[in-house]
Amino acid sequence: MLLTAKLLLTLVTLGYSAIPSFFDFNETHATNPSWTGHARYHVVWQVSSFVYLAVLALVLIWSAGSETGPLWIAAILAIAAYGGFWTALLTRGLYGGILQDKVNGVPRFHYNLFGWRFEVDANISLFTPISLLTFVAVWILATLPSGT
Repeated sequence: MLLTAKLLLTLVTLGYSAIPSFFDFNETHATNPSWTGHARYHVVWQVSSFVYLAVLALVLIWSAGSETGPLWIAAILAIAAYGGFWTALLTRGLYGGILQDKVNGVPRFHYNLFGWRFEVDANISLFTPISLLTFVAVWILATLPSGT
C-alpha cells in the first residue's frame, strides 16, 4: 500500500504542476494578449510556484523510504493546491472570476456518455478526478501503520 500511496501522490503532484504548466504557459494564459500584463505576471508566478513545490513534494515522496511523515507533507501540499482551485471556483462570484475566457480560452471538454452529450469546463474536468485521487492517497496514508 505504501507504493500505491507514493504513486498516487506522484500523480496528483504532477496534476497541480505539469497540467497547469501545459495549459497556462501559452496564449490561453501567460501570453494571452487580452489579459493585462499584471494578470499574466500572476499566472506565471502561480504556476512556477506550484512547479517548485511539486519538485519538493516529489523529492519527499521518493526519498521517504518507508516513512510516512514526508508523504503527509506531500499530501498536504496537494490538498493546498487543489483547495486553492476549489476556493477560487466556489468564490468566483465575489471577485468577478470566470472559468473560461471568450478570447483564447481553453476549450471545454466534450463528453458522450451512453449517448448523453455534454460539455464541462476543462479545469473542472481535470481537477475533479485528480482531487478525488488526492483523497484516496490520504485515505491510504491514514490506513498505514504510523512510521511505515
